[in-house]
Amino acid sequence: MSKKIIILNGSPRKKGNTAALTAAFKRGAEEAGNQVSEFFLGDMNINGCKGCFGGGKDCNSPCVQKDDMDKIYPVYREADIVILASPLYYWTISGQLKTAFDRLFAVAECDPDYRNPKKDMVLIMAAEGYGFEESEYWYDRLEKHLGWKSIGKVLCGGVMNVGDISEHEKLDEAYQLGVTIH
Repeated sequence: MSKKIIILNGSPRKKGNTAALTAAFKRGAEEAGNQVSEFFLGDMNINGCKGCFGGGKDCNSPCVQKDDMDKIYPVYREADIVILASPLYYWTISGQLKTAFDRLFAVAECDPDYRNPKKDMVLIMAAEGYGFEESEYWYDRLEKHLGWKSIGKVLCGGVMNVGDISEHEKLDEAYQLGVTIH
């Protein structure tokens, strides 16, 4: 059975190393018959969460702020799998990804008990170095607190400059992860 997959790409570079990983994943997932939508968050107008608890009144546009998150909300709600993709910035995920993910709380506000919709999840990251520990800690706790299920991580270190990732074995790992999703 095919899955609906949303990629939240927190890299500001559409042709960077993180984008290469998500492209490989997407190619594999689509070849396996899945539907994949990718959002390049750096090109979108997304404001930070105000923590107002004012969302959830309209589940089609759940946040009180009206910006490009309204393009993401319907795809996120329908998705079976959420791909969190980011370069490693200062030992954690990018601000673009964190900002967009925080705003998904408005969807949980549509539930009277603030329950998040159940999803599977994947973490995809590229970095100059190899210090993914803080990002993995955040991701693992996110999985636990949301009640989601991680189905994989692709963490590619040693790729600072655009193109450093070409021919890297992690591209095949990302592709293979995509292929396994049915």
